[in-house]
Amino acid sequence: MHSTDDFRFKSHQFLIELDAATTDMMMLVSSRETTGERWALASQRHCAAYAAWNSFINESAQPLRSNPTVSE
Repeated sequence: MHSTDDFRFKSHQFLIELDAATTDMMMLVSSRETTGERWALASQRHCAAYAAWNSFINESAQPLRSNPTVSE
């Protein structure tokens, strides 16, 4: 299990990439480039960044779900 500081640091790293990917996509939207290779690459980057962050969050939450002392 991660310490709180380790969790926050790693989560922040994933969120920095997700924010950068989102910003790149929004820049393409602003310049009306929502088709083509640049859009496809930006979309793939965004999907990968979100998937990595989501996987990390869900992986980190697993010990909480399996803890028998926690009431659900």
